[in-house]
Amino acid sequence: MDVFYFVALIFMLSFHIHFTQGSVLNPTIEKTETNSFQTYIIHVRKPESKIFTQSEDLMNWHNSFMPPPATTTSTMEQPRRMLYSYRNVLSGFAARLTEEELRGVEKKDGFISAHPQRILHRQTTHTPEFLGLQQQMGLWKQSNLGKGVIIGVVDSGITPNHPSFNDAGMPPPPSKWKGRCELNGTACNNKLIGARTFNVAATAMNGTQNVPPIDEDGHGTHTSSTAAGAFVDYAEVLGNAKGTATGMAPLSHVAMYRVCFGDPCPEADILAALDAAVEDGVDIISISLGLSEPPPFYNDSTAIGAFAAIQKGIFVSCAGGNLGPSNSTIVNGAPWILTVGASTIDRTIVATAKLGNGEEFDGESVFQPSSFPSTLLPLAYAGKNGNQQSAVCANRSLSDTDFRGKVVLCERGGGIARIAKGDEVKRAGGAAMILMNDEISGFSLSADAHALPATHVSYAAGLKIKGYINSTATPTATILFKGTIIGNSLAPAVTSFSSRGPNLPSPGILKPDIIGPGSSILAAWPFPLDNSTDSKSTFNIMSGTSMACPHLSGIAALLKSSHPDWSPAAIKSAIMTSADTLNLEHTPIVDERNQPADLFATGSGHVNPSRANDPGLVYDIEPDDYIPYLCGLGYSNREIGYLAQRTIKCSETSSIPEAQLNYPSFSIALGSSQTFTRTVTNVGEAYSSYDVMVTAPEGVSVTIQPNKLNFSEINQKETYSVAFSRTDSADKTADYAQGSLAWVSAKHIVRSPILVKFV
Repeated sequence: MDVFYFVALIFMLSFHIHFTQGSVLNPTIEKTETNSFQTYIIHVRKPESKIFTQSEDLMNWHNSFMPPPATTTSTMEQPRRMLYSYRNVLSGFAARLTEEELRGVEKKDGFISAHPQRILHRQTTHTPEFLGLQQQMGLWKQSNLGKGVIIGVVDSGITPNHPSFNDAGMPPPPSKWKGRCELNGTACNNKLIGARTFNVAATAMNGTQNVPPIDEDGHGTHTSSTAAGAFVDYAEVLGNAKGTATGMAPLSHVAMYRVCFGDPCPEADILAALDAAVEDGVDIISISLGLSEPPPFYNDSTAIGAFAAIQKGIFVSCAGGNLGPSNSTIVNGAPWILTVGASTIDRTIVATAKLGNGEEFDGESVFQPSSFPSTLLPLAYAGKNGNQQSAVCANRSLSDTDFRGKVVLCERGGGIARIAKGDEVKRAGGAAMILMNDEISGFSLSADAHALPATHVSYAAGLKIKGYINSTATPTATILFKGTIIGNSLAPAVTSFSSRGPNLPSPGILKPDIIGPGSSILAAWPFPLDNSTDSKSTFNIMSGTSMACPHLSGIAALLKSSHPDWSPAAIKSAIMTSADTLNLEHTPIVDERNQPADLFATGSGHVNPSRANDPGLVYDIEPDDYIPYLCGLGYSNREIGYLAQRTIKCSETSSIPEAQLNYPSFSIALGSSQTFTRTVTNVGEAYSSYDVMVTAPEGVSVTIQPNKLNFSEINQKETYSVAFSRTDSADKTADYAQGSLAWVSAKHIVRSPILVKFV
């Protein structure tokens, strides 16, 4: 039995919800005076006594660290000081303390560490078909639509009466389910089996009290229905993207853990939700939340909670962040988490900007009024006065005398949401808006529910429209609305906002792991859109890695249903090694520049659910296998103990470099020659043979031993080595090179990307 269980004393972080609209702010420490209260997450040692096994016992132990209650204040007037006593994801508690009280806590036997809270701010009808789930041999048929799997969603709440959470045809939840429903009456059912609110920390911050797990902004409803929404016929958004809406795992159960109440989402509440989800018996945890900058894993509450989850066999999927296309922006990058980037789908909702010179530029908008005339109107550039605030159509930046009745060209950026730019054009009397991308967003577009007729066009198109405006004294334009079009052959492409590697806390682990649909995704919504008076219009289109994450969470649920004996690492490996690297026109996946995307953008590639269900081989990892890896990162015994919840001595563990972890991808810092090993497990045909196929990174020699793997039984393991060395032809000016390694049988291709950094 382990003697010590450590808790991460981490900042009570307020997490971004990964939206693509709006600015991203850097984390700040909550300001506090010496005698004022502040929230701390406190790691303590678990005592040796075996009596501390029940929640009441643990609460008493945690309370023993707390200062005595004030004698000058009545009990009724005293604020709540102990916010949470954690049981599963870490050993410790969250509490409101003054700095002086914290100094007293630090002196008590069993104290490990404490951190003050940081404050951060907030970040489908076609995708099942696009992903091949509906095909004759698709994963839906093979997995029974995810039947019996429980997906826990940590988010902003849910809309229980939405048809996406109807339980028609749903079986009761499995007997292992221990969760509860905090909604009134019969709001929970066999689809929505649990709904809870965790807002003690939020209440301590801003007075949010007695809030049910009802979604007030739409984010949690959207993500939950994307993961496991029921079939809903005649779904559409403002008359577009019509079809049958459904989640990835239509027969999986949903449990909502509400942790967001506007902005921000406090870390202490998130840890409590993860603590409950582990105890409740969920199979999958979906987290579309994240920081703007990734801390070390021992100081990252999501990484800590996820590590506890995988030890119980729970798969964890997280959004990778919306700070792309800049490198080193990926978050939630622990190797035991599936880190998800965002891609486009082949559906576009086309709105074409037509200029007076006859040129046309296709863009997107979900608001497509049939009454808008096709006749040309005066066209004006919002930034014609030289004011950058006007150019980006900031609030109150446009004059109604200059833009009334005109089509207005606005630039993307400036920390202003795309839809808000249209609001300003409408306020100034503009008839329509053309929104042009900034340079870094390139060709990456979104279909939004704008407040007026509008289209979102590429940066290249925007430059040409600007050129036309400057070429004539009387520029004109209109917008032609062409509706929903399926078949964009460049899909999937990496979206501009999708965060990129390298993975700063661990560059030797390639992130993101996978990309999935995250651009212009239709899913459930709590209320009618601003442009609609139709109360039945209960769907919306959103973009972000928040949307990509639940796609992968739902696909993981399908795989869990199809292969209940697979570990979280095996499911993750199956998803990664079966991924697509080509788009619909069978050319390499591109990024926002329409150039081949690199591995920092795609990771292993785009998810292919049906192939993931039959990967042939998997790279499995047991939870204890991460300990030598963490020692190799240089973490102290105490820091690793925060994650492992037990005493760790790296001096007694064989530390390994990052690239030696049995991961399904390779990320190598290459100076002198290096050799690493991998072990694969046969989950395909008992008698099978695999030959290696290597696409070596430019300037790198890759040698595999052995170059053939033979199997005679299921679950048989085989180990191979990979030697990397620089060649004389290596480009001395190159920083990185990329390639791949694949094991190929008559039926399977088990592919691992290779990223090499030259040092």
